[in-house]
Amino acid sequence: MKKLFVILALILTTSHIKLFSRSDSGIEVFLLTCAPGTETYSIYGHSALRITIPQNGSDMVYNWGVFDFSTPNFVWKFAKGRLDYMLGAYPFERFLQEYFIEKRAVYQQKINLEPEEVEKLIAMISENLKPENVKYRYDFFYDDCSTRIRDLLEKSVGEKLIYPPTEKAAELPSFRDKVGQYQQPFPWLNFGVDLLMGIPADKKASFRDVMFLPIDMQEGLSEAVVNRSGKMIPLLKNPQTILEFDAPEIKPQFYLTPIFIFSIVLIGIILFSAIIKTRVANKTVDLILFSLFSILSLMMIFFNFFTDHQQMKWNLNIIWLSPFVLLCLADILLHKKRYIWFRIVFVLCLVSFIIQIIFPHGFNNAFIPLVLILMLRSSARAGFSWNPLSAGFF
Repeated sequence: MKKLFVILALILTTSHIKLFSRSDSGIEVFLLTCAPGTETYSIYGHSALRITIPQNGSDMVYNWGVFDFSTPNFVWKFAKGRLDYMLGAYPFERFLQEYFIEKRAVYQQKINLEPEEVEKLIAMISENLKPENVKYRYDFFYDDCSTRIRDLLEKSVGEKLIYPPTEKAAELPSFRDKVGQYQQPFPWLNFGVDLLMGIPADKKASFRDVMFLPIDMQEGLSEAVVNRSGKMIPLLKNPQTILEFDAPEIKPQFYLTPIFIFSIVLIGIILFSAIIKTRVANKTVDLILFSLFSILSLMMIFFNFFTDHQQMKWNLNIIWLSPFVLLCLADILLHKKRYIWFRIVFVLCLVSFIIQIIFPHGFNNAFIPLVLILMLRSSARAGFSWNPLSAGFF
């Protein structure tokens, strides 16, 4: 995927691509696949189409990963899931500059298309470049820089395009699994994405579905064939290396991972709760903790109910990061003793903890110590007679 905050230095075509008759020869279409980088915006890789027309010396790249960072309320629209991406068209050499600077490998594969299929593809790109069509509503799983290319190729080739048989549903990865493969070297990013993605991310991704990821699309389309009068022709030719760089070696230190840090914090909170009994110290710690958890709770509320990102709906993390956490914070700030809010938070944390233990898939391991911290401190303020941490100074 393209960088989310870069200067829009692209040459957008202002008119249709000139259509060539089927008698014209030499037009070639290539799938460009760019290796993942080390920055957050680049870890999933990138895809684009390259079309060369020898008759007029044209060598252009068509890239569906472009956006205008000067869009009013850019961050708000991105968070709301209402940021429009667009199709950009610019010279091939310019496309390579960014990847050369970032030291990311670029591969190309010629797409085996008949002249009429090339003409159809160019016509669709031409239509896409019209001012009223150049923008589209970005969707990470179903409508991005890769799926746009897949869809165009499917329409160009039609029913002659054949994918390998789909695996059994039980053997298919989920969307969360596929994203997690690329995020594995980045545990904090993986933690954040797992925190925000909801049940839709756990849907099984078919052979075609996983093509929302550029590398997976390259691999998938490389397995696809086209039925040419009964003869099965590979859709893509073997890849050629355009830019060659070694893949970056990333080895996250375990002591810097969320699970380790949150576990250390949990141990510290347990010791603090058992040893420190002063009113001021406990209130200070709880103000900090419940403030942080309240921020996460607000995020859960926003992404569950006020965003168009369908992948973030039905997020079960709202069970332990519920709106009741905000009421607990208000209770602490206002010096109230409404045990009910803390008891509700404690019960919800207990339910979430049990769910995560029984059904670990879809939950990040780093959630466990956070849930336990919230359970511990909410129980301490819940007035439970069985809890030795519930002391009079609350």
